[in-house]
Amino acid sequence: MHPTSTLSIAAAVGLLSLLSSTTLAQNDTPKMPSIQYPQAARDAIVDDYHGTPVADPYRWLEDTESEQTAAWVAAENKITRTFLDQIPQRTAIRDRLTELWNYERFTLPRSRESKYFYTHNSGLQNQSLLYVADGLDAPRRVLIDPNKLSEDGTMALAGWSPTDDGSLLAYSIADGGSDWRTWRVRDVASGEDRDDVVRWVKFSGIAWMPDNSGFFYGRYDAPSDGEELTGTNYNQKLYFHELGTDQSEDRLVYERPDNKEWGFTPEVTEDGRYLIITNWKGSEPQNQIFIQPLGDPKLPVTELIGGFDAEYSLIGNDESILYFLTDNDAPRRRVIAVDADDPRRDQWREVIPQNENVIEDCSLLGDEFFTTSMKDALSQVDVYNKEGEAVKQIALPGLGSASGFHGHRDATETFYSFTNYVTPPSIFRYDLKTGESTLWRAPELNFDASRFVTKQVFYESKDGTRVPMIITHRADLKLDGSNPTLLYAYGGFNISLTPGFSPAMAVWMDRGGIYAVPNLRGGGEYGRAWHEAGMQEKKQNVFDDFIAAAEYLIQQKYTHSDKLAIRGGSNGGLLVGAVMTQRPELFGACLPAVGVMDMLRFHKFTIGWAWVTEFGSSDDPEQFKTLLNYSPLHQIKPGTCYPPTLITTADRDDRVVPGHSFKFAAALQAAQSCDNPTLIRIETRAGHGAGTPVTKYIDQYADLWAFLTRVLQ
Repeated sequence: MHPTSTLSIAAAVGLLSLLSSTTLAQNDTPKMPSIQYPQAARDAIVDDYHGTPVADPYRWLEDTESEQTAAWVAAENKITRTFLDQIPQRTAIRDRLTELWNYERFTLPRSRESKYFYTHNSGLQNQSLLYVADGLDAPRRVLIDPNKLSEDGTMALAGWSPTDDGSLLAYSIADGGSDWRTWRVRDVASGEDRDDVVRWVKFSGIAWMPDNSGFFYGRYDAPSDGEELTGTNYNQKLYFHELGTDQSEDRLVYERPDNKEWGFTPEVTEDGRYLIITNWKGSEPQNQIFIQPLGDPKLPVTELIGGFDAEYSLIGNDESILYFLTDNDAPRRRVIAVDADDPRRDQWREVIPQNENVIEDCSLLGDEFFTTSMKDALSQVDVYNKEGEAVKQIALPGLGSASGFHGHRDATETFYSFTNYVTPPSIFRYDLKTGESTLWRAPELNFDASRFVTKQVFYESKDGTRVPMIITHRADLKLDGSNPTLLYAYGGFNISLTPGFSPAMAVWMDRGGIYAVPNLRGGGEYGRAWHEAGMQEKKQNVFDDFIAAAEYLIQQKYTHSDKLAIRGGSNGGLLVGAVMTQRPELFGACLPAVGVMDMLRFHKFTIGWAWVTEFGSSDDPEQFKTLLNYSPLHQIKPGTCYPPTLITTADRDDRVVPGHSFKFAAALQAAQSCDNPTLIRIETRAGHGAGTPVTKYIDQYADLWAFLTRVLQ
């Protein structure tokens, strides 16, 4: 599922000229030729779902390692490459993407004793480097450069965690976009790695012991040969790795073989008093909390909060009093205090009650709680004392997204970032004693934010629900229904879409495109009720919200169906696949990315089983009917004219396996009744998105925007 310098007049004129030539090129471009797609074999596979036969002719494409699939992938990529490379505007688009991507990017500094750790990318480096400095503005040195780990930039620094004293740093590497992580430990002073290596970690961070003796982590058993990227992930176990020992000697802390879907995320309280284990199952934000006192490793792990009735996120503690952010009895979240010595629910104490905004994050610095909330998908930061009384609201640079405000309890400073759709992330230092914010880092790039306007509108969905949408475009555009428009959304898994800068979207808008982002049901923008209104049997609400957003943009003369493109990734790829099969005439182009397209079999691969809480399962007779009614793969109807479509996926995506997109592409090409192109772009040495090299991002968006330039007539 997240800040500029002034653009010169000459550059602006050059950009407008480019836009004008692009428009002329579109108008003068001849009709798109018919494309001869690869012949995809059709198997006679028919499954029986509760008495309903369902054909699955392209199941062979689920085997992403077979020679037959490899030949199909090569043929598809060749056709797609030929189509995209012949678009004359692609070179200019790629050049502008390269120019705008070339800006400095920092992460929030983490301070440990007198050291500061942060990542930095000078602009076009494939992967950001991790630095350490002895002061906030002191000379820095490179601690980890992942660009040296592979020639193509596909080895990524996926996570890092310094010890409390800053002497050691655990870090994880992701290989080629996979979700699998390998953790190592580096000595900060020497920059050398120790011998410690921890493998087969997935969906887990690490938690250091305060004395640097080792760390806790969650892992799965090593997968069978050939199933590293497709095999299901069950029975995660929590281990403790003692520094200086082999992983085979790691101590098993907790497992639940009676509940194979359970996973465990470790945290150690800042005072070193407790190990807190967040126990999750599936993707639904409901979890249990287990606890183990750390004074004696022989003390058992016990249940602190059970029932999977709500979401509980540890904030901090005062000795035995543990503070949690939760949506228990508060769909927009509240802060509670739980006594580890007496965790009975009737003894819980409310510290910060639920209010009209959704609390997204909360931290405890000194004796004050810092909450980051959403009001109509825009950030608001408030400070409360330990009694839960509001102290102040922190002024932000504008309307957008703020994140951060973390650190140790005794810190004198904290850091936060701010961004929106036309402002790259800027990082601010907040003085906890004076309450003053000062700018620490802000990038400079050839993009003038003052030339753009952003506004939030509200529209009605099919059932009358009021849905917010943020629309951004050049201030000089005329709303005459002729503007190329990109509608992007997600709508699921309690994930909120808040404003954030993207150089790719900056190029789209720079070239005269409108960018619209609605906050659909299924997300977390308005709390638990908003999420649940887009789950399982209510998933159609999400699609209706998206369709209503498209109709609003057309009715308000932002665009026209022929000029309207839609895009989404992962669950958002499912969204695009669903609405383009339900309303193919409404859209001028479709860009589904790494989408969940086969809603009957998604739970059979890697971590897909965890999405059953969000979608339902075809194993259930009633849920099967709901899934079949919107499953993009199964709603493709032969003889239909579908919009121009460019599907994107990657060969090493082990979250939404590429077989989803492969099967959808094959079925769509077979069903297409008109000359609209239905292409698939399959990236190599890449995964679901995290850790993708900058060069691959630039090439991907050059292809996407060139495709839209060609097809949005």
